[in-house]
Amino acid sequence: MSYVLTSAQMRAADRYTIETLKTPALTLMERAGEALAREAEKLAPEGKILCVCGGGNNGGDGLVCARLLREKGREADVVCFAEKTTAEYRVNLEKFLLSDGKLKKKMPADGYALVVDCVFGTGFHGKVLGVFAEMIEGINALGKRGAKVLSADIPSGVNGDNGLAAELAVCASETLCIGEYKVGAFLGDGPDFAGNVTRVDIGISLPAGKEYATLSCKENIVKLLPKRKRNSHKGTYGKAAIVAGSIEYSGAAALSSLACLRSGAGYTCLFTPKDLAEKCFFREPELLVKSLNDGGRYAFKEEMLQELLPYNAIAYGMGMGVSKDVALGAAWLIENYQGKLILDADALNSLAKEYAKIELKTLFKKKECEVLLTPHLKEFSRLSGKEVVEILESGTFAPLAFAKEFGVSLLLKNAVTILTDGQGTKLNITGNSGLAKGGSGDVLSGLIAGLCASGLSAFDGGVAGAYLMGKAAEIATKEVGEYALIARDVIANLGAAFLSLRE
Repeated sequence: MSYVLTSAQMRAADRYTIETLKTPALTLMERAGEALAREAEKLAPEGKILCVCGGGNNGGDGLVCARLLREKGREADVVCFAEKTTAEYRVNLEKFLLSDGKLKKKMPADGYALVVDCVFGTGFHGKVLGVFAEMIEGINALGKRGAKVLSADIPSGVNGDNGLAAELAVCASETLCIGEYKVGAFLGDGPDFAGNVTRVDIGISLPAGKEYATLSCKENIVKLLPKRKRNSHKGTYGKAAIVAGSIEYSGAAALSSLACLRSGAGYTCLFTPKDLAEKCFFREPELLVKSLNDGGRYAFKEEMLQELLPYNAIAYGMGMGVSKDVALGAAWLIENYQGKLILDADALNSLAKEYAKIELKTLFKKKECEVLLTPHLKEFSRLSGKEVVEILESGTFAPLAFAKEFGVSLLLKNAVTILTDGQGTKLNITGNSGLAKGGSGDVLSGLIAGLCASGLSAFDGGVAGAYLMGKAAEIATKEVGEYALIARDVIANLGAAFLSLRE
């Protein structure tokens, strides 16, 4: 299990380990510094190493790192401008000086193969001011001259809870999370500043009875996917309905349907307006197509929606356009359908437009089905009534609180996807910038619907779908790159993504 902690959760784990389990703080600092020293030697087998330290315990880790490197015969210097220091920092400063180490009071301009960033750690928020700005500018300047940069816990200047970077922040080659992964290394600006993110166990224990976010990983997805039996038939793996499309947005219907066909579901049926159903230039021979209503846009008809009730999973909303009819259809399904319902795109925008927040809460209380909402940031802003900036600043908390309050599962699409059922939270880090293209959300909704039809819960379908789509994008970009990647490339590589789970 790969836990991802907020700054407060990490501080609580430190206190629990030190005060309850009686592991001395200096012992933990020695282990952290030792881990940094090992990583430093991997990144820079030769050349001088500079540890840039603040006055807190993150800086103390850097002092231990520098001392241990010197004991191994490496040239390792320390820079620290901080005036306020912790007791543990001062103990390790004395040890460093006794190793004939020198404490520099000026940032070197060149001459180092690696810089170890130990300025702030996870406690940073706000702006970088004064001597700390000089230290971070110096680290980045050395990085631009060819030095590798290793950050301890999180790049200095990046918020540990949401990944938002200050105007000035360290650009790292690698970030070594001490104890557990940190939320800020994955959300917001974190991935662009943290470089390759790894973690090291130094014996910090987590207090029991708490909910922690975790990373989606291959082992989790393998356990979630239903086993394929030789003695089975198409009915074994469920029926998925895709309710999508309009004359204006025919591509959404195509992409979501084609992704669903690649998901493992036994049946995939596209329900779309008659004008689009008759054209069906994208139609695959395996795809069933039914007309929802006459014309080129969705019109609410209860009797037509009755046909959806036998399906195991429904994805509803992709490319349908924002309208009262789309909102009425979504509301009817919430109240009458008993399978797994994925609401995406225009379903969310239409609900947000036609229902006040209090009415939405009442509507979801009436639900007979499992509901997964799959908004991007702006769509989630409309649903929740929160500004996008407020959502970003909250890290994982806004999605978790919404899912808990409304009794739904939520998949918040961004560079790193946040998934929550109101109880636990998962972060999906597969994928790349090639997915920042039109059609990606349609592919994801279709894929999730198929996975849910084949037996996964709405939440687990979201977890598996986000992972597999990201993996398909990673595989596809090996051939076409991130600039040229389009949604159809992702669909074409879903098979390879499934196969990668066997590796």
